[in-house]
Amino acid sequence: MKKVSLAALVALSAMTGAAYAQTDNGITMSTDPAKAADIEQRAQDLQAKQEAMHSAPTRQRPPHHPTKKAAKPAAASE
Repeated sequence: MKKVSLAALVALSAMTGAAYAQTDNGITMSTDPAKAADIEQRAQDLQAKQEAMHSAPTRQRPPHHPTKKAAKPAAASE
């Protein structure tokens, strides 16, 4: 009997957590055509901006070559 009640409790907890996560995700539905048009326009603007960024020529930096310092000759002691 304990196993059955424990399994039911775990299942109930999982369903409660899933239901809470679905209501707290910030997504809302709207049937307002003006809101839909505004969102579609912003999506098109964003897409055009991204395409423009990808097609714009980028200035590439030349590769960095560290200067080699000449090694100092070791003093020969005799």
